[in-house]
Amino acid sequence: MSNHGTIWWTELMTRDLPKALDYYAQTCGWEYEAMPDPDTGGTYQVAMKDGKPVAGLMDMSQMEQLTGIPPHWFTYIAVDDVDATVAATEAAGGEIRRPCFDVPGIGRIAIIADPTGAALGIMTPAAPTEGG
Repeated sequence: MSNHGTIWWTELMTRDLPKALDYYAQTCGWEYEAMPDPDTGGTYQVAMKDGKPVAGLMDMSQMEQLTGIPPHWFTYIAVDDVDATVAATEAAGGEIRRPCFDVPGIGRIAIIADPTGAALGIMTPAAPTEGG
């Protein structure tokens, strides 16, 4: 079964990770599992609800390309073929903000902007039958 077009993952990019972790633990009942974040050298927090991963939270303060961008939630949509979707995005007038890359155990990902300029992540999940 294809997950093409499914909202697959979402992550909070913030400059005050401890405050965000506390807030979502209190308001959503989330617990966290920490893992290394290769992009920042810091720690990526996977929010867990009832033993299942529901979102990621990360400190964006060390990401120079995000200077001036306010804290925000970022969404990833599952696609059957990231490379084909990147080509289709360019053909439709969208923009490739970060070319395709692989994350072992997670999937193949690209960061794009649709033809209206809205940024999003697209990904072909490594385990296409299990929701993000």
